[in-house]
Amino acid sequence: MNARLTVPKTYKLYIGGKFPRSESGRTYEATTPKGAFLANASLASRKDLRDAVVAARGALAGWAGATAYNRGQVLYRVAEVLEGRSAQFAEEIAASEGVSAANARAQVAAAIDAWVWYAGWCDKYVQVAGSGNPVAGPYFNLSVPEPTGVVGLVAPQGGASLLGLVRAVAPALVAGNTVVVVADEAHPLSAISLAEVLATSDVPGGVVNVLTGRPAELAPWLAAHADVNALDLGGAGALDWTALEASAADTLKRVLRPEPGVADLSLDRILAFTETKTVWHTKSLL
Repeated sequence: MNARLTVPKTYKLYIGGKFPRSESGRTYEATTPKGAFLANASLASRKDLRDAVVAARGALAGWAGATAYNRGQVLYRVAEVLEGRSAQFAEEIAASEGVSAANARAQVAAAIDAWVWYAGWCDKYVQVAGSGNPVAGPYFNLSVPEPTGVVGLVAPQGGASLLGLVRAVAPALVAGNTVVVVADEAHPLSAISLAEVLATSDVPGGVVNVLTGRPAELAPWLAAHADVNALDLGGAGALDWTALEASAADTLKRVLRPEPGVADLSLDRILAFTETKTVWHTKSLL
């Protein structure tokens, strides 16, 4: 009996709900920490990034306009599907990052828990962050947080590739933002596998767009893009992030500066990408 040949997986980008190869045709090798070949991943270009921003902008109105309850259900569905594929993710993480099977399983479990935690905040964060303001006059004055818009993210680099990606992306989605994220360059496999989960979890196409490749190449264009409203540089600590922040200032982007390691679960990460709208309404004199 002839031995069956394996069918190597081709890791592509995730843009607008589809899985295209880079328009440049470029790829790079994803390897184990000891240098053994794992897979080829797409090396995203500036054009790919522009396409991702267009997709994110196109999806913004629908996602921001969805009910908070609906967004929460969608994020919870992501956790459900990820739970069903947890063995695959643990295997990819163990091979890519060189960690033990137990460590890999723990990372997947923490990523699932993060989706559930942020899903629960979708219909609650407004009550915490919003307010009824005292005013001198016969008016109601209400402050309500709303999404900032398209958020560009550089995921944490160099380890905990799935958990770092989830803890960057999930809080931005809670308020109704859409996302373009540059994945962990050295460990891209979990990012595209997560994109497959998103594609089958009722997340509308374009809400999350995943690019694999070099943050040093992509982050400057993300920072300078006039149609990106906010920037999370959590994984850009090894880059000249002050130059990225200065570039983002030219288009008045809100910026989260780099932070060591993987971010904790936090309401602050949800509110980092919201804007406060204040509404006045006359009180009835009857």
